[in-house]
Amino acid sequence: MTQKKNKIAIIGLGYVGLPLAVEFSKNYPTIGFDVNSKRINELNNGQDHTLEIDEESLKSVLTSANKPEGLVCTDKLEDIRDCDIYIITVPTPIDKFNRPDLSALRKASESVSKVLNKNNIVIYESTVYPGATEEECVPVLEKTSGLKYNLDFFVGYSPERINPGDKEHTVTKILKITSGSTPEIADVIDDLYKSIIKAGTFKASCIKVAEAAKVIENSQRDINIAFINELSKIFNKLNIDTHEVLEAAGTKWNFLKFKPGLVGGHCIGVDPYYLAQKAHEAGYNPEIILAGRRMNDGMGMYIAQELVKLMIKKDIKISNAKVLVLGFTFKENCPDVRNTKVIDIIDELLSFNVDVTIFDPWAQPDEVLNEYHIKTNNQFESIKGIIYDGIVLAVGHNEFLKIDLSLLKKQSSVVYDVKGFFSKTESDKRL
Repeated sequence: MTQKKNKIAIIGLGYVGLPLAVEFSKNYPTIGFDVNSKRINELNNGQDHTLEIDEESLKSVLTSANKPEGLVCTDKLEDIRDCDIYIITVPTPIDKFNRPDLSALRKASESVSKVLNKNNIVIYESTVYPGATEEECVPVLEKTSGLKYNLDFFVGYSPERINPGDKEHTVTKILKITSGSTPEIADVIDDLYKSIIKAGTFKASCIKVAEAAKVIENSQRDINIAFINELSKIFNKLNIDTHEVLEAAGTKWNFLKFKPGLVGGHCIGVDPYYLAQKAHEAGYNPEIILAGRRMNDGMGMYIAQELVKLMIKKDIKISNAKVLVLGFTFKENCPDVRNTKVIDIIDELLSFNVDVTIFDPWAQPDEVLNEYHIKTNNQFESIKGIIYDGIVLAVGHNEFLKIDLSLLKKQSSVVYDVKGFFSKTESDKRL
């Protein structure tokens, strides 16, 4: 396949798909497809509410009649019928029972199967368990298209490594794992990504290896953070500052510098369950992976309970006490609220009949209300002039450095710093 003639379709224009579509569109005619019409209208107007792509960069690649390359955004399936390569970047979350939810992946595969032609390549970037691409997605592609896998069409897997909100490690600067369903297709896919990824590529031996590599990246981080979270609980019992311990231990060259905290988002808090599910199916009960998940999933409740204990020690009446939670997104300086674990802090505080106010300059109140059914504020004026019995720094947004905590609390109030964000003198307790 001649790369310069390839027409590429990106299926799913979220945190992963949009940056990828923008980069491909600089070298190839590219169509971004998403079923969300509101999202398509937003992008065609040069706006990206995820803030991954700025207005100038987005408008610069939106296609015009006088250039063969460029980006077209659409919600019409017919618009991607004549593409050569389809790259699927839809979410793969977990359900309420922590089981992998591949419904969006299957639907995207079904959509592509309706426009799939001979010699097309379908590349998956969504995080899955080893084997999912060929066991779950390929049959969907075959069924509707009537085409045969590795005879009429081909498949690849190149896991996303997007870090939302990170303006340094952007898509072209992160080394890309690639793989293909045949050796020849693996080479085509690797060359395709090499043409836009400045950091280079690593061609895995097969699709399953690439899938497994992705899922263990975040499982490893999850386990390491779980260990530090457990240390934090131990050091709290011993009345030792965890951050001071980590600073001291970090002076050794091979000490891994993780910090305690909440583990949410669409990757680290989700991916281990994909590997655990596949392990169960294979007859193995994963112990360390699930132990890490239990530790990290319980941190929100733990933080809320520790705050309440500290308030009781200061003779603060808990029922109807005013508590300010600073931050709601799953990480700092990012508008992404998917799978945020701050909600666990809030839910536990509400169970004590605490009056909770949430302030986050990055989170969109409408999105939070729709997904979590709670009210948040993104304007500082909403919390000015109110004195709180407790303050929880849950997310380390840069904007919070400008806040004068003394104006928001009584002398007897409790400040609990989840991130070690404020100085030690400004907080009563750091996680």
